[in-house]
Amino acid sequence: MHISTKCSVAIHCLLFINEYGEKTKVTSELLSLSTGINAVTIRTIMSALKRDGIILVKYGTGGATLNCPPNEISLFRVCKAIDPDFLSKLIGVHPAPSPACPIGQNIYAVLDRSYDKIRSDLKKSLEEITFDLIVSDYHNCTG
Repeated sequence: MHISTKCSVAIHCLLFINEYGEKTKVTSELLSLSTGINAVTIRTIMSALKRDGIILVKYGTGGATLNCPPNEISLFRVCKAIDPDFLSKLIGVHPAPSPACPIGQNIYAVLDRSYDKIRSDLKKSLEEITFDLIVSDYHNCTG
């Protein structure tokens, strides 16, 4: 029950593309070296970002670039591109409550309102954090 680490790897890749994409050909092998993640996993992440329209990847020679302005890329968009069901997976209810128990019969209904509010609040928060803010934080950290 967590946001996949693939989301943080995706942000890492996007930062790398943003910072170095104009100067060098950004490939999965290069991103693998930067992230410490296997190049096959990087390609999977890059494919998801490409499908969503966040990045462009050149066929043949390789190389990735951002496909939209940083203020149009939210953390929610990145997480959803990587795992479309991440919000529903984030907070779940145990799968087999006893139908013979009054609590077991009603636990889904009891928790649905609370969990839906948490998911909604998290979605709103993730939508408010855009990639341009992340880039700014990165630049503040690097001086």
